Amino acid sequence: MKNVMLFLKELARNNNREWFHDNKKRYEESKGKIIFLTDVLISEIRKFDNSILALNPSDCLFRIFRDVRFSHDKSPYKTNFGSYIAKGGKKAVYAGYYIHIEPESSFAGGGIYMPNNDTLKKLRNHIAENGDEFFSIIHDSDFKAVYPEMFDDKLKTAPKGFAPDHEFIELLKYKSFAFTHRMSDDDVLSEKFIEGIIQSYKQLHKVNVFLNSAIQK
Repeated sequence: MKNVMLFLKELARNNNREWFHDNKKRYEESKGKIIFLTDVLISEIRKFDNSILALNPSDCLFRIFRDVRFSHDKSPYKTNFGSYIAKGGKKAVYAGYYIHIEPESSFAGGGIYMPNNDTLKKLRNHIAENGDEFFSIIHDSDFKAVYPEMFDDKLKTAPKGFAPDHEFIELLKYKSFAFTHRMSDDDVLSEKFIEGIIQSYKQLHKVNVFLNSAIQK
């Protein structure tokens, strides 16, 4: 991981096509290490989450090339590697597990980020009916120790179809149900790096089961 982090640091300072072309071999080597890491994580996740079938780790990895068509920032490359492990792969609608490798900004996490409207409606309906269960999962002391809070992306008012005084209105306002566990660069370079990620994923498993049960209705 040391070489991966070094490559990403230098890419952040030289985010242009000329530098990337000159360092294409380093990119391919770093990408290969992340694919290997993803493969290991898939194998470990399958030991406690039987919804994760055999996945091609390459299909879980997000492209490093940025879509700059509608962005003021025209930097051609992302300065991170990210993989999403979920039932059906990274393009599926299901809640899953995410790993993000970026100097000074790495994290493990998951849940479901920015679901489409149909999926979001299913999630909100499920939470409206089973809010006690979801609340107890995300406020469990062991869970909170790893994931202190949910990704802060929510409406200011009640979503359409839900009463403003609904018992779980604050949960229903969320547009994503995603959680992150920050990792330092030392964590990424530690011999216990993978072990730490898996422990955080185990805490996330109940959340994903709850969210996916809503999607599969």
